[in-house]
Amino acid sequence: MSEDSFLREVEEELRSDKLKAFWKRYAPFIIGAAVLIVLIVAANEAWKWWRDSSAAEASERYYTAISLAERGDLSGAQAALEAIAANDPNGYGILAQFRAASLLAEEGNPDAAISAYDALSSSLNEIRLRELALILGAYLAVDHLDVAAVEARAGTLTGEESPLRNQAREALGLAYFKAGDLEAASASFEAIAADQAAGQEMQLRAHVYLEQLASAGIEIASEAEPEPAE
Repeated sequence: MSEDSFLREVEEELRSDKLKAFWKRYAPFIIGAAVLIVLIVAANEAWKWWRDSSAAEASERYYTAISLAERGDLSGAQAALEAIAANDPNGYGILAQFRAASLLAEEGNPDAAISAYDALSSSLNEIRLRELALILGAYLAVDHLDVAAVEARAGTLTGEESPLRNQAREALGLAYFKAGDLEAASASFEAIAADQAAGQEMQLRAHVYLEQLASAGIEIASEAEPEPAE
């Protein structure tokens, strides 16, 4: 055996011994890290599956409840929606709470529906959902409560920064009109007619309201016409 061959053999043995020593020392950590990575990946995939399957299940239960309402089984739909809301406080659970509140109105129980919307407006974390609950409660309050009740719900949402400002203005305008305060009603409807962000359908309604007020002798300041549909 040549000297070079002997040296290479010694070096290979040394490398082999070092590798064995390294593996013996760090194998538990390497294996543990590998197992941890596998567990994390597996847990992540399991979570995705659970989330997707849960969402699919919640969606199916929600639309089953809606189909009950469409078939006229309002009590059955109400019970199904309440179960969804109890089991899933987020996502479809919130949607179920809104639909359950609207069913109360359809069942001829507007006071309970308004209370349900009030509860949503004070319990939800998302501000836009709270505002939506206030508006829906305000619309119901127009026919079933007084002007003050409508103002309490919609009065703070008429500012330019509110995406639901025109719905709030409409609810207030209708409440003022019903109460006989035609000047205040006119101001609310004129604000809708002058707001370029208002949808065409809402602007058309505002002009109908203003025409009614004009026929009652109220001077209308805004002569703007709703833009034609493209």
